[in-house]
Amino acid sequence: MNSSSVWAEINLGAIAHNVREIRRFIKPDVCLMAVVKSNAYGHGIIETAQCVLANGAGALGVGRISEGICLRASGIDVPILIFGFTPPQLVGKLLEYDLTQTVYSLETAREFSDAALASGGNVKIHLKIDTGMGRLGVMPDSINECILIAQLPGLYMEGIYTHFATADSKSRSYANKQFNIFKELLDKLHKEGLHIPLRHAANSAATINMPEAHFDMVRCGILLYGLYPSADVKKDAVCVRPAMALKSRIIHLKKVPSGARISYGAFYETKKPAIIATVSAGYGDGVNRLLSSSGSMLVRGYRVRIIGRICMDMTMLDVGRLNIRRGDEVVIFGNQGDEFLGADEIAAAVNTIGYEILTSIPSNLHRVYRFHDN
Repeated sequence: MNSSSVWAEINLGAIAHNVREIRRFIKPDVCLMAVVKSNAYGHGIIETAQCVLANGAGALGVGRISEGICLRASGIDVPILIFGFTPPQLVGKLLEYDLTQTVYSLETAREFSDAALASGGNVKIHLKIDTGMGRLGVMPDSINECILIAQLPGLYMEGIYTHFATADSKSRSYANKQFNIFKELLDKLHKEGLHIPLRHAANSAATINMPEAHFDMVRCGILLYGLYPSADVKKDAVCVRPAMALKSRIIHLKKVPSGARISYGAFYETKKPAIIATVSAGYGDGVNRLLSSSGSMLVRGYRVRIIGRICMDMTMLDVGRLNIRRGDEVVIFGNQGDEFLGADEIAAAVNTIGYEILTSIPSNLHRVYRFHDN
């Protein structure tokens, strides 16, 4: 029996299935980059990376250099692309750990070039193009800038990519516009004699909705973990299974009379005599505080209402007439018996996205890894 009072349960079998589903959907010559930034969306970066690579992923994407170094230290040797900012003074680490860096302006490219020359090595880069995300990237009409970056000494332009802002939306017009801008840029660069080995654009949503945007590689994150980017993607194209459940235990039970006040602020008042269960998990463990007095958890296969304000490490439930015992397992999200409470459902209840629910699980929270391939 797991002795933790709150833990995340990760089904590596579900992640393995999801990778195989994506691989089945894309062409054999298209590389699958598994996005494992933010501790693999809360699932654990090392265990997840090992699982996805064993089941068909060919590269990894991370947000920061520290994540890339962590993967290399665990013995992983596939290509690793850093999407975010790396200080140029860390070029030595990029070279030491064979990490590929995103470059998104001529200014940053020159800084990396100077640092690479001083270090005596060639840094692998992917050039980011801003086709409409408005975040990072060289503007697509800056052909000369792209060529200048490719010619800088100490840099090897291995790839070029863009990122879609609306590939998960019902309307594809903006995503199609971005695709056409990127394709036009690639054609112009090709005519200028610039041949870049890896071209990529598709995130999870575009992997499903825009096969024309697969190019040489797709970058999948949320699909790996069993959630869909939105309700507007073709869910029947790739069948994925949620891989994470967040669980806790009931640590206290008590009967209270009508009119009892529950939790901080004393805003919640019982309308009749009730049995209150205290759960050993709160917002410090990834339970969204906006679920206070509105959300539910699963106990003995039933949905049980959260009452009062969620605390940092405890939450109270009104368990009604259920035969509940101290020590019973509580599912914050996941399945229990025939009942399922998904991260997406919680996200909708608090007006956010499933990504945030998953990545809000603290990295130091105990994780239990299982392998159920069903």
